Amino acid sequence: MSRKIIIDTDPGQDDAVAILLALASPELELLGLTAVAGNVPLALTAKNARIICELAGRDDVPVFAGCAAPMHRPLVTAEHVHGKTGLDGPALWEPAMPLQEAHAVDFLIDTLRREPAGSVTLCPIGPLTNLGTAFERAPDIIPRVAEIVLMGGAYFEVGNITPAAEFNIYVDPEAAEIVFKSGISITQMPLDVTHKALVTRPRLEAFAALGTRTGAFTAEMLDFFERFDIEKYGSEGGPLHDPTTIAYLLDPGLFSGRHVNVEIETGSDLTRGMTVADWWGVTSRAPNVTFIGDLDAAGFFALLTERLARLP
Repeated sequence: MSRKIIIDTDPGQDDAVAILLALASPELELLGLTAVAGNVPLALTAKNARIICELAGRDDVPVFAGCAAPMHRPLVTAEHVHGKTGLDGPALWEPAMPLQEAHAVDFLIDTLRREPAGSVTLCPIGPLTNLGTAFERAPDIIPRVAEIVLMGGAYFEVGNITPAAEFNIYVDPEAAEIVFKSGISITQMPLDVTHKALVTRPRLEAFAALGTRTGAFTAEMLDFFERFDIEKYGSEGGPLHDPTTIAYLLDPGLFSGRHVNVEIETGSDLTRGMTVADWWGVTSRAPNVTFIGDLDAAGFFALLTERLARLP
């Protein structure tokens, strides 16, 4: 039986690959994509989500535009990483499929109320604004969520937008705090694991070698996206963050981590947006997150390449 999921996203090249992986996997029933402002402003993330659906030949997947700014802060974006469109690299087009009229937050609330309790998994791979807003507005949906598998945060790898904070959590730490304190079962893909999912040149070439529209688009996107991180980290390839969430749903055996307490720093100017993981169990705070620390990178890229090969 397929697992029902909603991907909350701010595409972003790595978001795009996560969406493609979900669309290529019959084990997952993608109920909808909810766009949020993050890597680029909302108008572009909502557009990019539809471009990715059209690329995969899946214009049947509803796309909803959500929150255009964080709950209590001005928006911070990441064009310096993703380019001015958010999907710089390949040639883009104006999507023909429509944006849904409903707001993403309303779609989240209505869907979680309508579907059987415990049947919908949320996969946020951008700032957590849409989820935080939905949980604040409709707390009755919180116990109805099956689980949350998210990309965000860091602990041992520290930050990528400030010295202490990862981008998704930093953009809306108040929303992240609502989500992390929700009591829902959370699996977190922090930079600690995504920085081990490196798009090396052979892995990039494997996408191009698929000989498909999707393979070429993916290779062109990641070729652009990787440049920034290779230069910043001096690594042999850039990390592929967001698809780890979908890969975890498909094959959790590729990943390992610990069930620990994770708190979100919202107050400090110095460390705002930091995810403070009690990895060594030195506090009495109750564990609330499965914090992933390692993955089988070869297995992850084999799964990704095999699935992308199924798309047009």
